[in-house]
Formats: sequence, structure tokens, C-alpha cells
Amino acid sequence: MSDDSETTARRAPAGRPSADDAPASLPPAARAFTEGLQQDVAFLDGLLAGTTRSGEAGRHKVSDEDVAAALGLFEDMRTALDRLEAQVVIEARRRGMEWREIAGHQGMKSSQAASQRYQRLVTRLEEIRQGIR
Repeated sequence: MSDDSETTARRAPAGRPSADDAPASLPPAARAFTEGLQQDVAFLDGLLAGTTRSGEAGRHKVSDEDVAAALGLFEDMRTALDRLEAQVVIEARRRGMEWREIAGHQGMKSSQAASQRYQRLVTRLEEIRQGIR
């Protein structure tokens, strides 16, 4: 069974920095990723706001090029998030967390689901690295 069907409600960790506080508290690589992600999200928010405000039928405030650029963001964002997730799972395991605990924090019901998700992430990232995907 896939981990998607085993997802449960997630809890935010106590003391997690807000989006405004996060960049100052992160290592440089994570800070750069976070800032880039925030820019991408702001672009997507603006794009979606522009599409919902186009009052006249057939007239769009957002260009086709902006829509195409937005579509192009997702694969890179997904890959970057997968890489970060894999790194955090590796760190959790290095610190002695059991798969059961990791599963709970990821909103999954079983340790098997968390382990399989990690394996899929690692496989996907390796395929991207090798140019297979």
C-alpha cells in the first residue's frame, strides 16, 4: 500500500521559525533554497492572483510566458524538496530515530511507509543525477 493512503494529520514542531524568521536561522545552503522557494511561491501567488482578476472573457492579465515559466518551476522545486527531505531523514536516522518515529513526524501510519518513501526519494534523486529522469 502506498504511503499516500497511510497519511495522517501532521503536527507542526514547537518553536519552528516562521517563514520570515527561517532564513536567518538556517545554514547558508538551506537559506538560499528557502529564499529561492519563497521567490517562486511569490511568483506563483502573483500569477494566480492575476488569473483570477481577469474580468473580461478571453483577456488575461497574465501572459502565456508567465504561465509556462510557472509550469517549469515545479520539477526543480520538487527535486530540491526531495533532496532536503532525504537529507533530513538521513540526519534523523544518524541521531537514532526509529522509522516509526520518522513515519509519525511525516504523517504516515507505519515505519514501512516511511522507509519506502525514503527509498523512492533516493532512487528518484539518483536517477536524476544520472540523467535517467
